[in-house]
This record gives sequence, C-alpha cells and structure tokens, in this order.
Amino acid sequence: MNTNHGNEDAFDNGLLEEELRRAATVLDPVPAELRRIAVDAYALHDLDARIAELTFDSLVDGIPVRGVADPPRMLTFRAGDLTVDVEVTGDGLMGQVLPPQPAGIEVLGGPHPAVPTSLAADDMGRFTGDAPPSGPFALRLRTGGQVVVTEWLRA
Repeated sequence: MNTNHGNEDAFDNGLLEEELRRAATVLDPVPAELRRIAVDAYALHDLDARIAELTFDSLVDGIPVRGVADPPRMLTFRAGDLTVDVEVTGDGLMGQVLPPQPAGIEVLGGPHPAVPTSLAADDMGRFTGDAPPSGPFALRLRTGGQVVVTEWLRA
C-alpha cells in the first residue's frame, strides 16, 4: 500500500485550488460594487450589536385589503425586550422604537448608497425618513448603551 499517494493528492489539490482561484480572478473577477458591498457588510460586524429578528412582514404575513392599490409595508423587528415597528411607503419610512426611547437610527442600504441615512427617534421612540429605501436595507439603532441591527430586507 502506498501511503504517500494521499499526501500527494492533498498537495496537488492545494495547488489546483490556488490555480483555479487565480484563473477565476483573471477570467471572472468579482465586480467592484459587489466587493464594496461585501466589505461594507463586514464593516457592520459589531460584536456588541444585537440582531433584531423580523417577526412580522405585511408582504408575507399581512392580509390583502381590497381597493388599496399600494399599501404600506409594515415590518416588526424584535431583539430581546426592544421592538421596532416600521412602515415603508413610496414617500419614505416611519416607525417607533418600543419601549419608547430616544435612539439614533441609520438606514443602511445597497447597492448604491453614498452614506447611510441618519434619523433620530424622539422621546416617544418615533422616527420618520423622507426617502424610501431602495434595494436591500437594514436599520442600525443606537439606544442608550446598546447597538441593534435589523435583518436585511429588500425594499
């Protein structure tokens, strides 16, 4: 039995993988915009941030209303005892942080955002933005000493 055969295969597989990576880089490079989105997504990685899970989406969970041509999209996110209700329309978004509290909110978007849109929730937790998100978006909230990031959704 030749025991070196397995080692040679592992070595050859490593070389083959490296050659394939080089070929893919030349023949099918990652688009610059996709690379930027990936870097931005990694930059959002915050070990202290909690993820707010989507618990309600009117596109999935809602009941259609007859006669309403373009109903707003209603979203609810939850992270522990913090809830964020958001209404997205063609005119923008509005929402409320519960329990009511002031918060800094960034609307993170892609694939062509210049700078995240910054919003502020008042003492009642209410916030509004006059630009509807386009494409994928998420919210990053800073309330007191905590950071909460919602799941990403497509507008």
